[in-house]
Amino acid sequence: MSSKKIIAVVGATGAQGGGLARAILADPSGAFAVRAITRDTSSAPARALAAAGAEVVAADLADPAAVARAFDGAFGAYCVTFFWNHFSPDTERAEARALATAAKHAGLQHVIWSTLEDTRRWVKLDDPRMPTLMGHYKVPHFDVKGEADAFFRDSGVPTTFLLTSFYWDNLIHFGMGPKPGPDGKLHFALPMGDRKLPGIAAEDIGRCAYGIFKRGAELAGRTVGVAGEHLTGREMAAGLTQALGREVVHQDVPFDVYRGLGFPGAEDLGNMFQFNHDFNADFCNARSVEFSRSINPALQSFRAWAGANASRIPTS
Repeated sequence: MSSKKIIAVVGATGAQGGGLARAILADPSGAFAVRAITRDTSSAPARALAAAGAEVVAADLADPAAVARAFDGAFGAYCVTFFWNHFSPDTERAEARALATAAKHAGLQHVIWSTLEDTRRWVKLDDPRMPTLMGHYKVPHFDVKGEADAFFRDSGVPTTFLLTSFYWDNLIHFGMGPKPGPDGKLHFALPMGDRKLPGIAAEDIGRCAYGIFKRGAELAGRTVGVAGEHLTGREMAAGLTQALGREVVHQDVPFDVYRGLGFPGAEDLGNMFQFNHDFNADFCNARSVEFSRSINPALQSFRAWAGANASRIPTS
């Protein structure tokens, strides 16, 4: 029987969890083994993980008993929730509670909770600078994760609170890539003015998480943030220009305009960008590129990521 410590990876077929699962599997001499948790064990990504040596188990975060079974016998777990699947803070809160409860009952020795700031610490609900959403939030997908930190603290499980950054992969999958303008150039909309936005390749979040598990107890109980680079919209446009071989110009969009674009989550994201802009020093200081590189020496720059993924970034 293997003596490796099992890391139960929630969302192992997704962006963050998939990166961690692949990082562990790519280090066969390491101390850890992967238990890949997914809703659909028959999916192509799940089958690929199984073929690479992962134990693949089925669990839906809506089923606390299934989560508990998936954590049983593990050493640690990577815990992440999926707001954009349902747009529901109540669902997100219930999922986080289920993860923290299962971690406690399983006696896990190290958990990483993928979290974000509760922006209401900076912007009160009655603050008119940005609209209050869903009656209780300024940036729902941030606030509910930050609120859920308490579940893990109260559980008593040694937990590292991991602040993530803007996925550069959003330029591929989330419709945030450059769009053609009437001038023949590509326009990259980012409502950040001249402020810097911490960003990272989704794969590197998983690699950083692996580095945290390798550091172990040293980082338990701490809040750490990861980023590949802190870049302005103009700097990102320059990187895209180089990668795509077409001129890309940064288009700053007023927050109110962005909130009114009408796609699902536009108000949430508009408030997010405003929070990142208005409290830029706090947001950037919480996400250290140097720390990220110390736990993930293969950390990618934006230009390297864009060059490797240019063919996947839609431009029409």
